[in-house]
Amino acid sequence: MEVEVKLRLLTAAAHLRLTTLLTPFHLKTLHQRNLFFDTPKNDLSLRRAVLRLRFLQNAADSAAVTAPSRCILSLKAKPTLANGISRVEEDEEEIDLGLAKECVDSPSKLSSLGSRVLKRVKEEYGFTDFLGFVCLGGFENVRNVYEWRGVKLEVDETKYAFGNCYEIECETEEPERVKTMIEELLTENKIEFKDSDMTKFAVFRSGKLP
Repeated sequence: MEVEVKLRLLTAAAHLRLTTLLTPFHLKTLHQRNLFFDTPKNDLSLRRAVLRLRFLQNAADSAAVTAPSRCILSLKAKPTLANGISRVEEDEEEIDLGLAKECVDSPSKLSSLGSRVLKRVKEEYGFTDFLGFVCLGGFENVRNVYEWRGVKLEVDETKYAFGNCYEIECETEEPERVKTMIEELLTENKIEFKDSDMTKFAVFRSGKLP
C-alpha cells in the first residue's frame, strides 16, 4: 500500500515560489512521460485499476529535456484520496526501454513482455492476453525531488493537453503528521494550496483541470 500526502498548488506562481524556497534541499529533477493502457470498454478503469508505462529521464535541471533512459511499468488498484491523503495498492517493475516503446505503438505487444506485473493483471482481472488493449494517451510531468526535514518532497508540474497542474506529494507512513508539516511550510510562506481531490489519472480522463 502506497500512502502519500497530496496537496495541489493553486497557481504557477505558487509552484515557482515553492521550488525557489526549496532550492537548498534539491536532490534531482525527473522528466516523466506517463502513458496508460486499458481495453476499449475501460475494463480496468471500471474495476478501479490503472496500468501505466512511465518513461523517465534524470536531468541536472528542469530546463534540460533529453530522451528517456528508463521505463517503469506499474499497476495501481483500489485508490482512495481524502483530505489530501492518498492510499493505493501499487505494484511496479522496470522493463526494457525498447520493448516499452514498441508497446506504445502496438499495445498488443504487452502480451510478450514476460512481466510479473502483467501476469498479475491477467490473473486478477481475468485477461488471457492483451491483444485488445489500447493506449489511452497520457501526460508529461516534471518532478523536482527534495530532502526536507527528514522527508522526501516531490513537487510536480503536470502538463496535460488541456493545461498545467501543480502538486506537492510526499510518501510517508505518518501522513497526518507530515501533512501538517507541509501545510505549515506553505502557509508560512503564503503559498496557495488546497487538498488534492483527484488523482492525475482522473484529471487526465476528465479532460479538464480541477
